[in-house]
Amino acid sequence: MLGGAPGLSARWERLEPRPRARMLRQVLHAGLRTSFRALGRFVAGHAVFFASAPVLLSVLLGASFSRYRVEEDVQSLLAPKHSLAKIEGSLVESLFPVNRSRHALYSDLQTPGRYGRVIVTARKGSLLEAAHLDAVLALHRNIYQMQNACIIDDIIRAMEEIQAARAWNRTLPVLHYPITRLADGRRAYIGHQLGGVQGWGPGGAVRAQGAGGRGEGVRSARALQLTYYLQARGELMEQVAGLWEEAFCAELQRFAAGHSRLGIYPSTSSSLRTDFQFSSILAHRPLLASLGACGVLAILCCSMRDCVRSKPWLGLLALLSITLSGLSAAGILNLTGATYNSTYLGIPFVMLGHGLFGSFEMLSSWRRTREDQHVKERVASVFEDVMLRFSGSTMLHLMTLGLAASPLTNMEAVRLFCRTAALAVSVSYVYMLSFYSSCLVFTGYLETGYRHGCFCRRVPRPDRLSSKPAWYRCLMFTRYQDESQTANPQLGPSHALPNSELTRTRTAIGAGVHCTRTHPHPSATASMDPHPQDSHLLLGCVRRCYGNWITNTYVKPFVVLLYLVYISFGLMGFLQVTQGSDPSAVVAMDTATVLYARAQQRYFSSYSPVIGFYIYESAPYWNSSVQRDLLEYAKGFQRISWLEAYLNFLSDHNQSTSLPRENFTYTLRHSFLRQPQFAHFADDIIFAERGEGEEPDLAASRIFLVAKTTENKREEMSVLLDTLRRLSLTSRVRFLIFNPSFVYLDRYAAAVSSPLRHSLLAVLFLLGLSSLAIVEPLVSVWLGLTLLSVQFGVLGFMTLWGVELDCMSVLCLISALGHSADCSGPLLCGFASGQGESRTRWVRAALERHGVPSLQTLICYGAALVPVGSVRSNLTQTMFRCLALTASCSALHTLAFLPTLLTFLPPSKNRGLRPAGESQRQGAECVEMNDSTRVVDQITTV
Repeated sequence: MLGGAPGLSARWERLEPRPRARMLRQVLHAGLRTSFRALGRFVAGHAVFFASAPVLLSVLLGASFSRYRVEEDVQSLLAPKHSLAKIEGSLVESLFPVNRSRHALYSDLQTPGRYGRVIVTARKGSLLEAAHLDAVLALHRNIYQMQNACIIDDIIRAMEEIQAARAWNRTLPVLHYPITRLADGRRAYIGHQLGGVQGWGPGGAVRAQGAGGRGEGVRSARALQLTYYLQARGELMEQVAGLWEEAFCAELQRFAAGHSRLGIYPSTSSSLRTDFQFSSILAHRPLLASLGACGVLAILCCSMRDCVRSKPWLGLLALLSITLSGLSAAGILNLTGATYNSTYLGIPFVMLGHGLFGSFEMLSSWRRTREDQHVKERVASVFEDVMLRFSGSTMLHLMTLGLAASPLTNMEAVRLFCRTAALAVSVSYVYMLSFYSSCLVFTGYLETGYRHGCFCRRVPRPDRLSSKPAWYRCLMFTRYQDESQTANPQLGPSHALPNSELTRTRTAIGAGVHCTRTHPHPSATASMDPHPQDSHLLLGCVRRCYGNWITNTYVKPFVVLLYLVYISFGLMGFLQVTQGSDPSAVVAMDTATVLYARAQQRYFSSYSPVIGFYIYESAPYWNSSVQRDLLEYAKGFQRISWLEAYLNFLSDHNQSTSLPRENFTYTLRHSFLRQPQFAHFADDIIFAERGEGEEPDLAASRIFLVAKTTENKREEMSVLLDTLRRLSLTSRVRFLIFNPSFVYLDRYAAAVSSPLRHSLLAVLFLLGLSSLAIVEPLVSVWLGLTLLSVQFGVLGFMTLWGVELDCMSVLCLISALGHSADCSGPLLCGFASGQGESRTRWVRAALERHGVPSLQTLICYGAALVPVGSVRSNLTQTMFRCLALTASCSALHTLAFLPTLLTFLPPSKNRGLRPAGESQRQGAECVEMNDSTRVVDQITTV
């Protein structure tokens, strides 16, 4: 009899003896599916409780927002947590407190302590002109009169000398760059105080900007930078310093309003923190717009022409479930005393992508269930079909985020984000199983009662609709069960799609005789729908058009070529990846920090931050070889060195530089340091008492170095830091180098990229481990390759788009692992689980079952991202570009690359099928078929 039904004989295969590993996977699969089916039946039986409990819990946890706190220590977030620079900084602080020397350790990044800083630029002319100079000094006097003790920059003293000389009609003192000599004979470094400098060259020629050398006079300067360091110790002084900074900014605003010919760019110690958190304030309205746009598209994606089977409210309820889970997770954070920062703006999108994937998969599975079943059984079938995949993708999310949140992560911002995102995903998973599933139960009862999916009104039968207007008949269009049963003809093999959800049992009848009873999963009826135009629009397009087009023989070469182009551009960007250690890259645009950083880069990028060269152990400074070594180390730098000045002092007084220890120390203390022009060097030397009548030892000392830099300032500073550290390991003199900006530069690339590597390795390990017991090995292989390909593409294309590898981009790359697994995992599982048909048939079936929910998720997710791209913030721009690339690469792999590659690459679809010539062996095959009319046919062949 099977000879008359070749399509059936091709679909139902005989089962072959499988390896034990496959049997173990089948047993575990069956056990997990049975457990989820029981869970679905339990949720459907207590729908009111599971719908109300999450809402009540969210309201209670949301009341904890009175404990909302914002993170104030930005350095702890953006700088590597464990770095050698922080250890060196602690040692430097113990020897030479930074609070007393930060005026010498100038940093173009954030400096420890309280301070106010301003860059004044001349729109025309030079700031050294009399009018501009008087205005700047008047500003300085107004600031200095504010009640608080602050340290004055050396450039102020130099400008006051110039002003006094002009007032008395004297010859103007020559101002040298970058090291000048003040009236008291002291040499002062002003390379970070004067910017846009043009100096007098040989023969009176004008040298280019920043090209002034030692001994050359400054002709003009376009910018001037003033820094006021506050002596703030104790909590009360900190509060006073905070008020001083507010008054400082207010005074600069008044000054800028009255001097239109000068540009004012202020910055304070709290500017970075304020501007970093300002991104969250700017993103409030765009996030609401994202929620609205996503809600509208979610309603459209859940709508159908059939008004009864259409469930538009489930789209909004899915967003409500995600919102409630986010509120609950935030409440838990508040109760545990956690703080918030602007990087948490990416967490709603992690929850949105994962939650929408689960909701659309559940809705798609619901539409494949038999409509004549009870609602509880339909929900149980949905849980059995979907929850295993959804739980697996949730586990992937938790694995990637959990390992990145472990103590192995050296970046505090990454660790806190991943910890919070893991909590949010866990709560979202629980709410999807409870709240959204109970909403599915309620809409199921509406469908059973033939009520309108939008208005909840009972839809009249077709005979009553005939007298109604056309718009009313269109609005109330549906198919009743008896109508659909009489309209369903028997489908031929050409209309039947393969079903990957079939369960088979095998019973031995005799020698060589086997009986196989095949029970189709309830979702099998969806593929037999003769009215695709009555189903969902996207489903009809994929079923009738896209599935056939993407698997067409003439389209495949172009898709493969597109993948090669994708890999080529990804490799091009991957080879150009750069690290982004600048904190101004994660703050809001058009803020004080960004404007100040631009002015600083334009006018003051010729020299590096001041590097402190610390000799932290006693050294024989009187030894000529040690002196040569120290002078050699400082060679090539602009420097303020007590040792070099002391050796010149000895030479000028006709004394040998190789004095005995006692004479060397005695002359240093009682002669050199008592000279007015050298007295400030006393802060750079620490003496250790030896005993009565003996000269003390030089326990520690420091000198200051400044390097000439180009446009790639941070890269050069990182190379210089590594070079000097390697030199310290081989030097006879034990020294270290430090600047407050080093805590951002030191091992930043390793600290940022290590969480991504750990998460990727954790996912691959989890896939390999699960392939031994739960997942088909080839599914794990394909999914691992897909994740690597998506990550490679996102990393390469984001570099080509101008995104550097900083903490925010790494957070997006970590979340991209879970997002790409959500999109491509179900498609691979659906394809790999089927046997007995051609690859093309199974690719089309997998696209119909799982490609459509992935497409719906990507559409809503992309719509939610669009408003975020309009936020004027560097942080949100980075997040938008990375998440948009993640969605695009995931869509390409799910809807184009994988459907094409799976048609000619493993796994094979003919495993387990007997050859046609094996007719000598006798076998019996019994196939029990159930259709929507519950008519049972048994076909038996021998």
